[in-house]
Amino acid sequence: MSELQRIVSKRTAGQSTYEILRELPKIDLHRHMEGSLRLETLAEVAREHGVDLPTYNIEELRPYVQVTDDAPDFYNFLGKMELLRRFYSAGEAVDRIAYEAVADAAADRVEYLELRVSPAGKHLSPQEVMENVCRGAGRAARECGIQVRLLVTVIREFGVKTAEEVLDLALAFRENGVVGLDLAGHEETHPATPFAAVFQRARGSGLHVTIHAGEIGGSWNVREAVELLGAERVGHGVRAAEDAAVMRLLKQRGITLEVCPTSNIQTGVTPTFTQHPLRRLYAAGIPVTINTDDPSVSDTTLSDEYVVAASTMGLTVKDVQLMILNAARAAFVDKDEREALEKHFQNLFRSAM
Repeated sequence: MSELQRIVSKRTAGQSTYEILRELPKIDLHRHMEGSLRLETLAEVAREHGVDLPTYNIEELRPYVQVTDDAPDFYNFLGKMELLRRFYSAGEAVDRIAYEAVADAAADRVEYLELRVSPAGKHLSPQEVMENVCRGAGRAARECGIQVRLLVTVIREFGVKTAEEVLDLALAFRENGVVGLDLAGHEETHPATPFAAVFQRARGSGLHVTIHAGEIGGSWNVREAVELLGAERVGHGVRAAEDAAVMRLLKQRGITLEVCPTSNIQTGVTPTFTQHPLRRLYAAGIPVTINTDDPSVSDTTLSDEYVVAASTMGLTVKDVQLMILNAARAAFVDKDEREALEKHFQNLFRSAM
């Protein structure tokens, strides 16, 4: 049993706090579609569409795509994500994966979700991937009563030319719920600097920008994301806690951090939940939020992440609510929608007090 599973399965005198956290209406700003793939769907899609796997037994397959007893390691985590991208094998498979990612979020009481997709597929064109993502996510949003926006992810390792093509694709799907451009991949082996012009064009074209930084790479990557690429939010960003000047920059500019505690443990960013810098960043006045990253890979839910933060980092229910309000204020929607979203959550939390 993982540390996360031990924490969320505890039964203590404070169980009512657990119940409150699980029942809270939620916002997830950092969730990857391929990292949300249900294991049973994975096996079914593989059989139906001839995806070559080492096994088709769900339990035997689990260690290949989910962190189980693995030692914390960033490359190991990325390897599982890379395997999951192979399941963009047919249009109906992508449609199903997108639908289920949204439906699973809604089942966990997520009311506003920003879902990230890397459109690179082995058997489908990026255009076909996006068409089916938009179709599946849109259908789930309507049927499950959840607000969904899409972020298109540029992978650093694929290079600048591909990044330009991904940006063009994101712009082409703005009428289908795409609101922003994301940069992901290995920060240290593939710096963000070469992508600056791509993200400047994205901002100039009306897309929002979030950058994975300060995860496996140091605090300087967070500064670069903000000052060079124009990041409005930073994915993870927890290494900013190592540099007081970078923390001041984030606070002064109101840059929201999309923190994903369990993922940070599994990639080796921080050794334990109790040592996680979330609390320090929050105390410094930086607008932090709590998110899932890759629910299937990490075997987590957003409720689990809230429980972990409260159990190990000393956060109260009120603290978690304030972080959810941070997420509402940082949502990649227009000003009126953002204000309405914040007011909606304020009213929900007020009525629950």
